[in-house]
Amino acid sequence: MGERYALFSVTDRTGIVEFARGLTELGWRIIATRGTARALADAGIPVIPLEQWTGLPEILGGRVKTLHPKVHAGILARPLAADLAEVTAIGGKLIDLVAVNLYAFEEVARRGTIEEAVEAIDIGGVALLRAAAKNFARVVVCSSPQDYPFVLEALRVHGEVPVELRRRLAARAFQLTACYDAIIARFLEQDGAQADSLPESLLLFARPVLSLRYGENPHQSGAFYQDPLRSLPFEVLQGKPLSYNNLLDLEAAWRAVAELPPPAAVIVKHNNPCGAAVAEAPAEAFRRALAGDPDSAYGGIVALNTEIDEETAEALQGIFLEVIVAPAYHPEALERLARKKACRVIRMREGAVRGLEIRSLLGGLLVQTPDQGEEDPGSWKVVTRRAPTESEWRDLQFAWRVVRHVRSNAIVLARERQTVGIGAGQMSRVDAVRIATLKAGARARGAVMASDAFFPFPDGVEVAAAAGVTAIIQPGGSIRDAEVIEAADRLGITMVLTGRRHFRH
Repeated sequence: MGERYALFSVTDRTGIVEFARGLTELGWRIIATRGTARALADAGIPVIPLEQWTGLPEILGGRVKTLHPKVHAGILARPLAADLAEVTAIGGKLIDLVAVNLYAFEEVARRGTIEEAVEAIDIGGVALLRAAAKNFARVVVCSSPQDYPFVLEALRVHGEVPVELRRRLAARAFQLTACYDAIIARFLEQDGAQADSLPESLLLFARPVLSLRYGENPHQSGAFYQDPLRSLPFEVLQGKPLSYNNLLDLEAAWRAVAELPPPAAVIVKHNNPCGAAVAEAPAEAFRRALAGDPDSAYGGIVALNTEIDEETAEALQGIFLEVIVAPAYHPEALERLARKKACRVIRMREGAVRGLEIRSLLGGLLVQTPDQGEEDPGSWKVVTRRAPTESEWRDLQFAWRVVRHVRSNAIVLARERQTVGIGAGQMSRVDAVRIATLKAGARARGAVMASDAFFPFPDGVEVAAAAGVTAIIQPGGSIRDAEVIEAADRLGITMVLTGRRHFRH
């Protein structure tokens, strides 16, 4: 076997000296770009500077150094007589291994200017990885320091790297370059651009940032992946590691409470609000949210949209909660919450934004823009003879904000900006009304009701009226709207149509 050459160009030099030394001991010769060559030479490892290999110096301030025919011909040449002759004709040699890692674009993009980010876009490194990965039948490509030990072991044991390993390494390299390009495209789109419209091509790139014990059930695997350009939107201040279901409920609770005027509290159980309230102080908001359905709240997740103070922390002591979420905590509140050792205490960071909503479905992806944005109560229509009173208007607006976060079919009963009964996820809308009024009991008398979609029949209005509901808000749009409105008039209920549906499946 003739001389074998390895080309190194790395920014992360973890393990590179040991790798180069191991290759040298096996008879390999090392070619390296300027900074990598200096590091290897300082470690006493024989190295051929790339400039000497190509006969040309780096130019354009380092923008061009590996983009040279001798480099890429040496990597891409197949073991064919014609290919070998062409490489020889330009004074080149075959390169059998490429070790490259890319400029840390995402780190610069998170904290630097757009000009600095553009300079951190790697061109030559990506080209080297793609070339070596394409020619994996002959060339070994190492795109991470984690690859070095496996390659060295294979060379020491077998004298070569088996094709199966070369193929796996090539796949890893292409995954890296695909993610790298997607991050750049996402950055240049500008932050949040995808939240308002559906993209022509959906570039998905995420890395695991939290390992989970399991998924929804113990026999399922689970992890939380995140856009590399974003920081984790929350901080775990205390408690056990978050579970898959905790994260689902945490997001549902935070999404709901963020729509309410502070101070507000929302308690979520199994991805549905079971209590929500607005009050003059956060402790009172929590107590009122809890009173909405104290049985269902046990083992739930509570989110508040203002700082948790000492009084609120004390109020939270009275019930078992899986997670507490808030934007800030008073130091004395954290001391009190430390008594709930198993409870996860989460601080939500600023800028926790929502992008496209994506679900896997039938081997593909179902994508939509999020159901968000302020609604204009001025565009709502009172369609009954009686208009809502001032207090009913206030409660209708509150209930309408909450119902959009309840699984369809969804019904919310509220009074004095506090939920008193919620019917969620029913196949029949009238059954959702029955459940909500059952949960409310006597508190339904004088309450208002919000429905996430229109009433197909008057029966839902009739059940609500029998329970004592005095006002209803719903989108309208049923072919039987006239019958539904007539039933409301007949029963003395005021009804408001919003013209916008809020299904949540």
